[in-house]
Amino acid sequence: MSYSLSRLLKLAYRREPIVSCVFTVGLVDALLGGLESSGSLLIFGLAASGSALAFHWWRSQRQPSLFAERPPVRYLPDRSDRPPLPMLGLSHKQPPPPR
Repeated sequence: MSYSLSRLLKLAYRREPIVSCVFTVGLVDALLGGLESSGSLLIFGLAASGSALAFHWWRSQRQPSLFAERPPVRYLPDRSDRPPLPMLGLSHKQPPPPR
């Protein structure tokens, strides 16, 4: 399997794991049905993979929801009322006393 194909499969499984799983199961069923001359398994596999592709296409064609346009709710203020802590540096440290 080429590197680009494996990368494409990983990306698809990360984005849509359920759709990708149903599509893979449908393709395996269709392959087994075609090799064993089982028409019902072939038709079931093609229907499962086709419905998974149709569902994926339908979800990608939907309009974005209205919830995405709302601003995020912030529970903490943007700035703190306390002054910032001073920067620590090595120049302020004193060497340890000799023993």
